[in-house]
Amino acid sequence: YDTAVVSGAIGFLKAHFQLSADLTGWAASSLLVGCMAGAMLGGPLGDRFGRKSSLIFCAVLFAVSSLVSAIPDSLAQFAWARFAGGVAIGAASMLSPLYIAEIAPEKIRGTLVALYQLAIVVGILIVFFVNLQIQRLGDETWNTHTGWRWMFASLTIPSVLFGFLMALVPESPRWLMKMGRDDQARKILERVGGTANAEREIQQIAAALKQEEGRWSELFTSGYFRALIIGILLAVFGQFSGINAIMYFAPEILKSAGAGLDSAFRQTVIIGVFNVLFTFVAIWLVDKAGRKPLLIAGTLVQAVSLVSVGWMFHTGNSGPMLLVSILAFVAAFAVAMGPIPWIVNSEIFPTKLRGRAMSLAIFMLWLADFIVTQTFPRLRESYGPARTFWIYAFFSLLSTVFVVLMVPETKGRTLEEIEASWRKR
Repeated sequence: YDTAVVSGAIGFLKAHFQLSADLTGWAASSLLVGCMAGAMLGGPLGDRFGRKSSLIFCAVLFAVSSLVSAIPDSLAQFAWARFAGGVAIGAASMLSPLYIAEIAPEKIRGTLVALYQLAIVVGILIVFFVNLQIQRLGDETWNTHTGWRWMFASLTIPSVLFGFLMALVPESPRWLMKMGRDDQARKILERVGGTANAEREIQQIAAALKQEEGRWSELFTSGYFRALIIGILLAVFGQFSGINAIMYFAPEILKSAGAGLDSAFRQTVIIGVFNVLFTFVAIWLVDKAGRKPLLIAGTLVQAVSLVSVGWMFHTGNSGPMLLVSILAFVAAFAVAMGPIPWIVNSEIFPTKLRGRAMSLAIFMLWLADFIVTQTFPRLRESYGPARTFWIYAFFSLLSTVFVVLMVPETKGRTLEEIEASWRKR
């Protein structure tokens, strides 16, 4: 919700603060600088205070940021407020899939981490719909001065819900065992997977925790370096596909193709609906088809769809086929590069290094997101939308090659089995 709220507000922010292309990019991407900081802080916070307590802290930060970002008098004030919200997003984006992977039985782990991606796309769809309704409350002048403020203020509602619901969940059993609270961990594992599964999991976790606490240097000098490269590049390629250029700027893209204000917002809601629907397809397939086949198919469809989007802009065809091409890209991303990098990153790192490694991988994800978001307005203005989307198509094709050559299949394997496989290589 917080990352995508800017899509409805960015055009009005640009007019309100009279922003250049670069400052428009900064208005959208200042949040992502906070995301990078939060991704690096999330691991140490989660290791020190637990996954659950750290996520509740994120909920508080979400709520404060949403209120402050709705009342700024300058772009600088707005950017600082969004930075604070970004810290919450970055920490939560690292801790949430980590928590899910640590509590889920391996048979449904992929599905449950994919549900995290479902939560993301549902949040995006809801805020697209909320933005549509808010912009309908007044004319363009009202939206330029007031409407965008209500868009950001609306974030307080999901922030409070997030904090309340997090208070109801159990702590990560792996973290509890790391802290010496084995009895609590056992009870949680029995609730999740039954007594037999709990005994097996406890033995595996205990064996993994007997190793020394991981050091940063181990990520770069041991057999885990390949896992780190895979985790980082999956995250980066997902962003360089340009998905968030569409998610953050969809109404502006559609208006530039000739759509009216209300029509652009309505088409943005349709994009959000497709994003949600095809995330359900990912949840259905990820533990059946496997991670790697979905990634290969999804990135290929992304490349073809982005070439088509660029061609529509190149030929001046702003009719229904432009929206169809965008929807095909969003569907392909939702099935593969949306959820699977989160899943793989939550699976491939050893217990003693998982917090550090995921912090680094997700830091790189937000850095790539920042680069795309900051540069998109300038690329569109300087090179045109056609060439901009063709650049994203090239990176989608490059990601296909990377998946074929480097990414292993992790379906149906325990976290400890995956960890052992890196040491064998």
